[in-house]
Amino acid sequence: MDVRRTDVVIKPNNARVLFRPFDPTSQERFLKITARVMTLGEDEAERLLTEVLREFGDRHHELQRFFLHRFDQVRHFLLTDGPLSLARRLLIGSYFTQEYALESAALFNPSMVWHPDQGNLPPGARRFVLSLRATGEGHISSIVFRSGVVTEAGAIRLDDRGKYVTPPDIVPNAQYEKALFARKLFELGVQGRFCDQVLGAVGEVFTVEELDRAAQRALRQERSNQQDQGGTAKAIVTLARSNYEIRYDPDQPLSERVIFPTGPSETNGVEDARFVRFEYEDGKVRYYATYTAYDGRVVLPQMLETDDFLHFKVSTLNGPEVRNKGFALFPRPVNGHYAMLSRQDNENIYLMYSDNLHFWYTKELIAKPARPWEFVQLGNCGSPVETEAGWLVLTHGVGPMRKYAMGAMLLDRDNPAKVLGRLAEPLLTPDESERSGYVPNVVYSCGAVVHGGRLVIPYAMSDYASTFATVPVADVLGAMTPG
Repeated sequence: MDVRRTDVVIKPNNARVLFRPFDPTSQERFLKITARVMTLGEDEAERLLTEVLREFGDRHHELQRFFLHRFDQVRHFLLTDGPLSLARRLLIGSYFTQEYALESAALFNPSMVWHPDQGNLPPGARRFVLSLRATGEGHISSIVFRSGVVTEAGAIRLDDRGKYVTPPDIVPNAQYEKALFARKLFELGVQGRFCDQVLGAVGEVFTVEELDRAAQRALRQERSNQQDQGGTAKAIVTLARSNYEIRYDPDQPLSERVIFPTGPSETNGVEDARFVRFEYEDGKVRYYATYTAYDGRVVLPQMLETDDFLHFKVSTLNGPEVRNKGFALFPRPVNGHYAMLSRQDNENIYLMYSDNLHFWYTKELIAKPARPWEFVQLGNCGSPVETEAGWLVLTHGVGPMRKYAMGAMLLDRDNPAKVLGRLAEPLLTPDESERSGYVPNVVYSCGAVVHGGRLVIPYAMSDYASTFATVPVADVLGAMTPG
């Protein structure tokens, strides 16, 4: 096969830093820090703030706004409610803020989709969005973005990267549908009289603040049983905070946007987003991404959805088959249903159908490890790509010495449970320049596209940096053996 590696390499950059909250380990330390800042004279407070802004102001977008936000979050630790100068409020906020180098360790596992804006391009060119997993201090992963163009001839050109990296605003009044929320609670085993009491106190559409107030009111009414119901109240509010919305300023370049862990299930990272441009039967287009949420103990598949890469909804997935990693949504309904590839048992590929994007109950085994280079495990490398011959699925296989290789298989368009063909030999294996990294001997992708008859594959090199390869689709299909 004519697999061509490109010279485009996206490496991690430890100068890419964002600001995030710094939370001391105890309330006592919050009190001590704020008290110490309050002992400063006004001139000294202004001098220190000037020094902070001189040193950090050019490294971040809207840093002072974040300082004021942090001050509002910690002001209850002050011993007085007296008015404070703007300088002192900003200075207090700076003491509870820190920089984080979000990609200091690795920038890998890319996923590629066509950009919603295809204007102002040369003939035959297409603009793309590339998402990547950025890993920094403490092995905390987030999702970052790049954009670029694939030319008519198949050359890949990345747009310049922005100067800043800024986390999004959490939408303060994100709304929840009661019927969907109640179903998710039921799936989690959170039900009963107390749960009904809380949900009965909110409308058919509600905010997390309204839900929290309803839960607290219900707890106060349960004076004799508060200890027993406290866990239920916490579970109800935690589910709401795990389903949230984020938004970016439209003037913020795509490469400056980062989805940093926010929900309770994501405290240790959001990993391996598999983006797909999903087209409904009525022509409506929406972008979805399945990803892995990690809280330090448990991995959970979750979902992002957006129309414009400015406003995202983050949702938990539910059902008995929502477990492990490697979920990848088909780019359109299949036989009137949502369809998904998955790998619940850590070694085989399954097919799932559902009428509701948030709930998945059944699975069907469609592919097992068959070749020596995939004997350890088999999984997908992103969402299926539709071709005239069928659904083309990039796969990954793990063989001796835990070496990863990329393969491919073809599924029937009308019945994706039917495997029409598979590659007997890997499509891509790590060469000598790709074997060393954060995790050695790995090539891995979270989603490719087809352009001009060539498969464009963004892939990670040993979980450290990312690059691209291209190969004619006809070559891939022609090299397959019957499934």
